[in-house]
Amino acid sequence: MSNANIDQVLATMRAISAQASGSPQGARESSPVEFSQLLKQSIDRVNETQQQAGEMKEAFELGSGEADLAEVMIAVQKSSLSFEAMVQVRNKLVEAYKEVMNMPI
Repeated sequence: MSNANIDQVLATMRAISAQASGSPQGARESSPVEFSQLLKQSIDRVNETQQQAGEMKEAFELGSGEADLAEVMIAVQKSSLSFEAMVQVRNKLVEAYKEVMNMPI
């Protein structure tokens, strides 16, 4: 996941958070973003990052001259970090779901 993608996801998450809290910042968003679309795009980006890292690892292991060790390690760390971030978001979503389900009607 590149820095631009991370910044975009963070900006969108901040806008959704601000919108949920009733802050005027959420009102400034020009185009509404479906949460499901945002989540799917984020998961797709994480998947793409993991696939690229896997391909780079395989190319390095086979002795291809395309990838050096530093690039492979950076790609693997980016992949790992993006996956961990996605897991944390999932955990927060599950927590929020449980909290909503436990609310009295």
